[in-house]
Amino acid sequence: MKRKIFLIISLIVLSLLSISCSDDIMKDGYYTAEMSDFSHGWKEYVTISVKNGEIASVEYNAKNLSGFIKSWDSNYMKNMNSIAGTYPNQYTRNYASQLCEKQSGENLDMISGASTSGVNFKMLSSAVIQQAKKGDSSIAVVETK
Repeated sequence: MKRKIFLIISLIVLSLLSISCSDDIMKDGYYTAEMSDFSHGWKEYVTISVKNGEIASVEYNAKNLSGFIKSWDSNYMKNMNSIAGTYPNQYTRNYASQLCEKQSGENLDMISGASTSGVNFKMLSSAVIQQAKKGDSSIAVVETK
């Protein structure tokens, strides 16, 4: 009899643990988070692809009102690189690579000259991962600070 009770209690505990842990698993699909406002003419966004519960690919960039992508703006690149020592096509790839590797927006190595974008990327990453855990493919909007 004691053995039966122990087995029943063990099954209940295991089922409760599996329910609570399943909320932390990302659902397969595509998820996007974007900043609420444009900053200096650009609105940053992150899109991730989740496969088998893990981030398989990351796109991090910014777009202007017409939809033009910041990383494609060669004049912006030249100007920023000469002043900050980095440019959008470089730092966006770096941050995206770190998210893919670490599977988290926490503990990212910040890039000198792109620290504001790094802070935004952390907030966007957190939001997009929460969307993936919920399986919610609507665009998450992150308030600009």
